Amino acid sequence: MDTTHRLIAATDWFPLVLSLKVSAVATLLALVLGVALGWVFARVRFPGRGIVEAIFMLPLVLPPTVLGYGILVAAGRRSPLGAWLREHFDYTIIFSWHGAVVASAIVALPLVLKSSSAAFAGVDRNLEAAASTLRQSRLSVFLRVTLPLAWPGILAGTLLAFARAMGEFGASLMVAGSIPKQTQTLSMAIYDAVQAGKDDTALLLVAVTCVLSIAVLVLSNRFFSLR
Repeated sequence: MDTTHRLIAATDWFPLVLSLKVSAVATLLALVLGVALGWVFARVRFPGRGIVEAIFMLPLVLPPTVLGYGILVAAGRRSPLGAWLREHFDYTIIFSWHGAVVASAIVALPLVLKSSSAAFAGVDRNLEAAASTLRQSRLSVFLRVTLPLAWPGILAGTLLAFARAMGEFGASLMVAGSIPKQTQTLSMAIYDAVQAGKDDTALLLVAVTCVLSIAVLVLSNRFFSLR
Protein backbone atom coordinates (compact mmCIF):
# COMPACT_ATOMS: atom_id res chain seq x y z
CA MET A 1 0.00 0.00 0.00
CA ASP A 2 2.82 2.42 0.85
CA THR A 3 4.41 1.63 -2.51
CA THR A 4 1.16 2.48 -4.28
CA HIS A 5 0.84 5.75 -2.40
CA ARG A 6 4.40 6.70 -3.27
CA LEU A 7 3.79 5.84 -6.91
CA ILE A 8 0.64 7.98 -7.02
CA ALA A 9 2.43 10.86 -5.32
CA ALA A 10 5.42 10.63 -7.66
CA THR A 11 3.35 10.38 -10.85
CA ASP A 12 3.05 13.45 -13.04
CA TRP A 13 -0.68 14.03 -13.53
CA PHE A 14 -0.29 16.77 -16.14
CA PRO A 15 -1.10 14.32 -18.99
CA LEU A 16 -4.42 13.46 -17.34
CA VAL A 17 -5.37 17.12 -16.95
CA LEU A 18 -4.33 17.90 -20.51
CA SER A 19 -6.21 14.88 -21.86
CA LEU A 20 -9.42 15.99 -20.15
CA LYS A 21 -8.99 19.54 -21.48
CA VAL A 22 -8.19 18.41 -25.02
CA SER A 23 -11.06 15.91 -25.01
CA ALA A 24 -13.56 18.46 -23.70
CA VAL A 25 -12.69 21.10 -26.32
CA ALA A 26 -12.50 18.52 -29.13
CA THR A 27 -15.85 17.01 -28.14
CA LEU A 28 -17.47 20.46 -28.09
CA LEU A 29 -16.22 21.13 -31.62
CA ALA A 30 -17.35 17.68 -32.78
CA LEU A 31 -20.75 18.21 -31.12
CA VAL A 32 -21.47 21.49 -32.91
CA LEU A 33 -20.41 20.24 -36.33
CA GLY A 34 -21.77 16.72 -35.80
CA VAL A 35 -25.27 17.87 -34.83
CA ALA A 36 -25.45 20.21 -37.82
CA LEU A 37 -24.26 17.54 -40.25
CA GLY A 38 -26.42 14.89 -38.59
CA TRP A 39 -29.54 16.97 -39.16
CA VAL A 40 -28.58 17.58 -42.80
CA PHE A 41 -27.96 13.90 -43.54
CA ALA A 42 -31.14 12.86 -41.73
CA ARG A 43 -33.50 15.40 -43.29
CA VAL A 44 -32.02 16.68 -46.57
CA ARG A 45 -31.81 14.67 -49.77
CA PHE A 46 -29.30 15.82 -52.41
CA PRO A 47 -27.19 14.20 -55.14
CA GLY A 48 -24.05 12.57 -53.80
CA ARG A 49 -25.34 12.58 -50.23
CA GLY A 50 -23.96 9.09 -49.55
CA ILE A 51 -20.50 10.04 -50.80
CA VAL A 52 -20.40 13.23 -48.75
CA GLU A 53 -21.49 11.38 -45.62
CA ALA A 54 -18.88 8.69 -46.27
CA ILE A 55 -16.17 11.36 -46.47
CA PHE A 56 -17.10 12.71 -43.05
CA MET A 57 -17.16 9.16 -41.68
CA LEU A 58 -13.66 8.37 -42.99
CA PRO A 59 -11.87 9.21 -39.70
CA LEU A 60 -13.70 6.24 -38.18
CA VAL A 61 -11.84 3.77 -40.40
CA LEU A 62 -8.67 5.50 -41.57
CA PRO A 63 -5.40 4.86 -39.71
CA PRO A 64 -4.70 7.72 -37.28
CA THR A 65 -1.35 8.36 -38.95
CA VAL A 66 -3.17 9.09 -42.22
CA LEU A 67 -5.34 11.65 -40.43
CA GLY A 68 -2.27 13.18 -38.80
CA TYR A 69 -0.54 13.46 -42.15
CA GLY A 70 -3.65 15.04 -43.63
CA ILE A 71 -3.67 17.69 -40.90
CA LEU A 72 0.02 18.40 -41.50
CA VAL A 73 -0.61 18.82 -45.22
CA ALA A 74 -3.65 21.07 -44.64
CA ALA A 75 -2.41 23.19 -41.73
CA GLY A 76 1.30 22.47 -41.32
CA ARG A 77 3.93 25.17 -41.44
CA ARG A 78 4.56 24.60 -45.14
CA SER A 79 0.91 24.63 -46.13
CA PRO A 80 -0.80 27.81 -47.42
CA LEU A 81 -3.03 27.95 -44.33
CA GLY A 82 -0.15 27.29 -41.94
CA ALA A 83 2.07 29.88 -43.62
CA TRP A 84 -0.75 32.46 -43.49
CA LEU A 85 -1.33 31.83 -39.78
CA ARG A 86 2.38 32.18 -39.03
CA GLU A 87 2.71 35.36 -41.09
CA HIS A 88 -0.34 37.18 -39.76
CA PHE A 89 -0.75 35.77 -36.24
CA ASP A 90 2.61 34.12 -35.50
CA TYR A 91 0.62 30.99 -34.69
CA THR A 92 0.80 27.32 -35.58
CA ILE A 93 -1.08 24.28 -34.38
CA ILE A 94 1.98 22.10 -34.88
CA PHE A 95 3.57 20.99 -31.59
CA SER A 96 0.85 22.69 -29.55
CA TRP A 97 -2.07 21.27 -27.60
CA HIS A 98 -4.35 22.95 -30.12
CA GLY A 99 -3.07 20.46 -32.66
CA ALA A 100 -4.14 17.64 -30.38
CA VAL A 101 -7.59 19.25 -30.16
CA VAL A 102 -7.91 19.35 -33.94
CA ALA A 103 -6.79 15.74 -34.31
CA SER A 104 -9.10 14.55 -31.54
CA ALA A 105 -12.07 16.50 -32.89
CA ILE A 106 -11.63 14.94 -36.32
CA VAL A 107 -11.53 11.36 -35.01
CA ALA A 108 -14.48 12.03 -32.67
CA LEU A 109 -16.72 13.72 -35.26
CA PRO A 110 -18.08 10.54 -36.92
CA LEU A 111 -19.43 9.25 -33.61
CA VAL A 112 -21.42 12.43 -32.97
CA LEU A 113 -22.49 12.67 -36.61
CA LYS A 114 -23.81 9.11 -36.84
CA SER A 115 -25.65 9.21 -33.52
CA SER A 116 -27.14 12.63 -34.33
CA SER A 117 -28.29 11.50 -37.76
CA ALA A 118 -29.96 8.41 -36.30
CA ALA A 119 -31.53 10.45 -33.49
CA PHE A 120 -32.99 13.07 -35.85
CA ALA A 121 -34.25 10.35 -38.20
CA GLY A 122 -36.08 8.74 -35.27
CA VAL A 123 -38.00 11.88 -34.30
CA ASP A 124 -41.72 11.66 -35.10
CA ARG A 125 -42.33 14.15 -37.90
CA ASN A 126 -46.01 14.38 -36.91
CA LEU A 127 -44.99 16.05 -33.65
CA GLU A 128 -43.00 18.63 -35.58
CA ALA A 129 -45.94 19.19 -37.92
CA ALA A 130 -48.26 19.68 -34.96
CA ALA A 131 -45.91 22.24 -33.46
CA SER A 132 -45.77 24.08 -36.79
CA THR A 133 -49.55 24.55 -36.73
CA LEU A 134 -49.15 26.52 -33.49
CA ARG A 135 -47.45 29.38 -35.35
CA GLN A 136 -44.01 28.23 -34.31
CA SER A 137 -41.06 29.10 -36.54
CA ARG A 138 -38.86 26.33 -37.94
CA LEU A 139 -36.12 27.31 -35.50
CA SER A 140 -38.58 27.24 -32.60
CA VAL A 141 -39.84 23.79 -33.64
CA PHE A 142 -36.26 22.54 -33.85
CA LEU A 143 -35.29 23.92 -30.43
CA ARG A 144 -38.50 23.00 -28.61
CA VAL A 145 -39.47 19.72 -30.26
CA THR A 146 -36.85 18.14 -32.51
CA LEU A 147 -33.73 18.71 -30.42
CA PRO A 148 -35.23 17.62 -27.05
CA LEU A 149 -36.55 14.41 -28.63
CA ALA A 150 -33.23 13.65 -30.31
CA TRP A 151 -31.06 14.78 -27.39
CA PRO A 152 -30.63 11.41 -25.60
CA GLY A 153 -29.19 9.83 -28.74
CA ILE A 154 -27.01 12.87 -29.45
CA LEU A 155 -25.68 12.90 -25.90
CA ALA A 156 -24.92 9.18 -26.00
CA GLY A 157 -22.87 9.67 -29.15
CA THR A 158 -21.18 12.71 -27.65
CA LEU A 159 -20.02 10.70 -24.66
CA LEU A 160 -18.58 8.06 -26.99
CA ALA A 161 -16.84 10.86 -28.88
CA PHE A 162 -15.34 12.16 -25.63
CA ALA A 163 -13.98 8.70 -24.84
CA ARG A 164 -12.57 8.39 -28.35
CA ALA A 165 -10.95 11.83 -28.14
CA MET A 166 -9.40 10.97 -24.78
CA GLY A 167 -7.80 7.87 -26.24
CA GLU A 168 -6.49 9.50 -29.41
CA PHE A 169 -2.81 8.79 -30.02
CA GLY A 170 -1.54 8.44 -33.57
CA ALA A 171 -2.85 11.61 -35.21
CA SER A 172 -2.14 13.73 -32.12
CA LEU A 173 1.41 12.41 -31.91
CA MET A 174 2.10 13.42 -35.52
CA VAL A 175 0.57 16.88 -35.14
CA ALA A 176 1.25 17.88 -31.53
CA GLY A 177 4.09 15.58 -30.54
CA SER A 178 4.68 14.31 -27.03
CA ILE A 179 6.30 17.23 -25.24
CA PRO A 180 6.22 16.87 -21.43
CA LYS A 181 4.24 19.61 -19.68
CA GLN A 182 3.06 20.91 -23.07
CA THR A 183 1.45 18.39 -25.42
CA GLN A 184 1.86 15.03 -23.66
CA THR A 185 -1.60 13.53 -23.24
CA LEU A 186 -2.48 10.43 -21.23
CA SER A 187 -2.05 7.97 -24.09
CA MET A 188 1.31 9.48 -24.98
CA ALA A 189 2.42 9.38 -21.35
CA ILE A 190 1.61 5.66 -21.23
CA TYR A 191 3.63 5.05 -24.39
CA ASP A 192 6.58 7.07 -23.08
CA ALA A 193 6.46 5.28 -19.71
CA VAL A 194 6.58 1.87 -21.43
CA GLN A 195 9.47 2.99 -23.63
CA ALA A 196 11.36 4.21 -20.55
CA GLY A 197 10.77 0.93 -18.70
CA LYS A 198 8.51 2.56 -16.09
CA ASP A 199 6.02 -0.28 -16.01
CA ASP A 200 4.47 0.72 -12.68
CA THR A 201 3.71 4.21 -13.94
CA ALA A 202 2.34 2.87 -17.22
CA LEU A 203 0.10 0.42 -15.35
CA LEU A 204 -1.23 3.18 -13.10
CA LEU A 205 -2.02 5.43 -16.06
CA VAL A 206 -3.66 2.54 -17.90
CA ALA A 207 -5.84 1.86 -14.86
CA VAL A 208 -6.90 5.51 -14.70
CA THR A 209 -7.68 5.51 -18.42
CA CYS A 210 -9.77 2.34 -18.12
CA VAL A 211 -11.76 3.69 -15.16
CA LEU A 212 -12.56 6.92 -16.98
CA SER A 213 -13.48 5.08 -20.18
CA ILE A 214 -15.77 2.64 -18.36
CA ALA A 215 -17.53 5.51 -16.60
CA VAL A 216 -18.13 7.30 -19.91
CA LEU A 217 -19.36 4.11 -21.60
CA VAL A 218 -21.79 3.37 -18.74
CA LEU A 219 -23.25 6.87 -19.08
CA SER A 220 -23.44 6.51 -22.86
CA ASN A 221 -25.29 3.20 -22.61
CA ARG A 222 -27.75 4.76 -20.18
CA PHE A 223 -28.56 7.57 -22.59
CA PHE A 224 -28.84 5.11 -25.50
CA SER A 225 -31.46 3.23 -23.48
CA LEU A 226 -33.49 6.44 -23.10
CA ARG A 227 -33.97 6.64 -26.85
